[in-house]
Amino acid sequence: MLETLHNIDHSFPAPAYARTVLAVNFEDAKRYFLESLLDIQYAHGLMLRQRGLLSAEEAAVIFRALNSLNRDALRSAQYSGTCEDLFFHVEDLLAGDIGVDVAGKLHTARSRNDIDITLYRMEIRKRLLTAVDEVLGLARVLCRIAADHLDTVMPAHTHTQPAQPTTLAHYLAAVIEMLLRDVARLQSAFATVNRNPLGACAITTTGFPIDRDATTELLGFDGIQLNSYGCIAAVDYVLESMAAISVAAVGAGKFIHDLLLWSMQEFGYLRLSNAFVQTSSIMPQKRNPVALEHARVLASRAHAEAQSVFTTAHNTPFGDIVDSEDDLMPLVFLAFEDASRTVQLVSAALETATFDCDLMKRRAGASFLTVTELADTLVRTEGLSFRQAHGIVAGAVRSGDESHSRIVADVIAALGPSAKSTPEQLMGSLDPASFVEVRSIPGGPARAEVAQRLAAFSDALDSAGDWRAARSDSLSRARERLYQAVSFHLS
Repeated sequence: MLETLHNIDHSFPAPAYARTVLAVNFEDAKRYFLESLLDIQYAHGLMLRQRGLLSAEEAAVIFRALNSLNRDALRSAQYSGTCEDLFFHVEDLLAGDIGVDVAGKLHTARSRNDIDITLYRMEIRKRLLTAVDEVLGLARVLCRIAADHLDTVMPAHTHTQPAQPTTLAHYLAAVIEMLLRDVARLQSAFATVNRNPLGACAITTTGFPIDRDATTELLGFDGIQLNSYGCIAAVDYVLESMAAISVAAVGAGKFIHDLLLWSMQEFGYLRLSNAFVQTSSIMPQKRNPVALEHARVLASRAHAEAQSVFTTAHNTPFGDIVDSEDDLMPLVFLAFEDASRTVQLVSAALETATFDCDLMKRRAGASFLTVTELADTLVRTEGLSFRQAHGIVAGAVRSGDESHSRIVADVIAALGPSAKSTPEQLMGSLDPASFVEVRSIPGGPARAEVAQRLAAFSDALDSAGDWRAARSDSLSRARERLYQAVSFHLS
């Protein structure tokens, strides 16, 4: 009989179960969790030694056995059916090396339940930090573009129709604000995720005098996830992360949709560099902005995958269940991966894109887009209510003739001999650049206001970048301390 740490029923696993579940989960565990699993082994062993639950000799034997594990061989191992999962596979390797009696002591005061949740949290926190970094990268690209286009007047749309002049910088500032909110949501999710569930064991902790603070420090967590039942049963730490990814993906998709519209010949505002377009196999003239199409579908995928996590977790028991464990986690990571691909692709495409500023300016002065300011001017100079001014300007617009001189003549005629406005004043109100510049209140498109916002964004991006670097450094230093502590016990 094989010497293992668990009893094997040789009718288990059934071939269908092994093929459809266990072998798949084994591959996922190797891909996603191997390094974190080994970190947990070391951290738990160190804590057991500190608490006197392992002797110095036993701890040294276990750490040497862990060090001797061939990680490349673990990564290439195929599921054999002799154990349930990667955790038991590693246990069996340790038992084969140092014997069941010593290897088995490493599992004192823990369960696969708390190990698994710890693995999930360790891997999700890495991806949250990567997501923050990539969203910040896109925001920085947009800040650079916006700084170059503070005076690039363009049409703003409402209900998909040209509405009023704004600037490209003002439009991009709105996207940057949204990205900064995405960063804040990802940071909040990180704070929720980065709590240590190790020590919850199966669901009610243990009677052994373990030190949960010790493994918290060794594994780089910010604190303990306290209630042991909730450590195992609650999935809100996953859902909060998926909510942040879903919101970011939807926002990115809306922005990408606009970029694709701007790339149409009918718009003509945006031109991607040749590196991000494809031609047609039959139509030589085509410049298809497929990079943005790929980005749009990737954003949709990320959103769908994140929502699928909610659907999978919905209406399941509040306890230890596989619905929120190994079968779910690859979907979580796939949502992160597709969101990452989206942001990276949009950032790269826009780095080398160009805008037709002259065309945008001409469009901003067409289609009566400035007549709101004409009505506002009548309110200021004539003392009319806005509704009265709106009616006069609407009458001037109905003819369909966009000539500014004709519009002004019609308005003056409607005002009659008591008009206080001069033709020069009214003509000036129809200039798109003037339309933009007069809107200088906080949040408006005026140059000085947008420039001020971009400066504030720069500070916010630097602050968020510092946070990300500090969190990443904290995890790296915790891991260094972990392995230094192991080395100390082997010296």
